[in-house]
Amino acid sequence: PIQKKGEVSEKLPTIDEAGKVSFGCIAREWRCKFAEDAGKLSLTKAQELFERYESQVKAVPQVKRVQRIVCGGCLDFKVIISAPAVAFPDWEATKFEPEEAFLKELAEIDGITSIETQTYTLTEM
Repeated sequence: PIQKKGEVSEKLPTIDEAGKVSFGCIAREWRCKFAEDAGKLSLTKAQELFERYESQVKAVPQVKRVQRIVCGGCLDFKVIISAPAVAFPDWEATKFEPEEAFLKELAEIDGITSIETQTYTLTEM
């Protein structure tokens, strides 16, 4: 059956006890800050690094979407990998492979700071 706008599917997990805040997708975000100096060379190197890992990330079983976000004003570089909620625990069990290796190499880039990760739910509205 097609879910109508505002209608909550009983099959989707929810976050709240009332069962109103449902989600079907969970995302893992890798983020950092890059330096403005040297023509934003640290941003260029972060992008090149991600390009080396991109095929591994896209090969994560049931990956739904891979996005790269850059904010030139905030100096943010972010990678967001999302998967169906039912498949996400399997990726989590692998410690979000290849997260550890990617973040380790990211930390070695001069001008990259504030490396963080976050997991959150996503819902199309």
